[in-house]
Amino acid sequence: MKVILCGANGAMGKLIDNIFGSEIVGRVSIDGENNVPKTFAELGEISSDVIVDFSHHSATPDVLAYAKATGAAAVIGTTGHTAEEKALIFEAAKEIPVFYAGNVSLGIAVLCRLVKQAAAFFPDADIEIVETHHTRKVDAPSGTAHMLFNAIKEVRPNAVENCGRSGEGKRTKDEIGVHALRLGSVVGIHEVHIHTPNQSLTLKHESGSRAMLADGAVAAARFMEGKAKGLYDMESILNAM
Repeated sequence: MKVILCGANGAMGKLIDNIFGSEIVGRVSIDGENNVPKTFAELGEISSDVIVDFSHHSATPDVLAYAKATGAAAVIGTTGHTAEEKALIFEAAKEIPVFYAGNVSLGIAVLCRLVKQAAAFFPDADIEIVETHHTRKVDAPSGTAHMLFNAIKEVRPNAVENCGRSGEGKRTKDEIGVHALRLGSVVGIHEVHIHTPNQSLTLKHESGSRAMLADGAVAAARFMEGKAKGLYDMESILNAM
């Protein structure tokens, strides 16, 4: 497989680069260090099977434009996208294969499925999501927290996401509280608390290292090789297992 890596000089980019090795045929990084092109224009058009992006959500338009121009699949591993950037992702999937997930961990994918099942089994339970990350993380709540909320919304169509609850007012029946903690060097912890008047259930995933995400990104890239145009996610991988 031939891979172009965007965000190659970042912490995640280096981990992914080490796994792919000689399969990397092109690299892009905004800092331009290690003689890596800063932009796709500097890189020039290179034939590849997939473009893996772990840079910054603002790079998504350029990643998608390059993928469409070269006919490559795109794996979008960044989070914090604006509504406009998300719209570009969905539009691009009409022309090329696009993989888009707020978290590429297999464990998180399984957690989303379990959370959806639990929410269906306890339709009247109060549900709250708590995510914890290191102090350097920019976006809050995390893309994974939003993934978990969306999993719940699949079985609770009226669910409303309430990020960082504050002020006066009782918790409403349909709201799902989403809370973000930023502490030290925590890689990532996601907890979903499900409470009824008589019992409680907590589902939790804890990341041991960023290598987990690198493994997931590589798995996503390999999954996307040869796929038809369309939008894919971690659920797509689970369904294929």
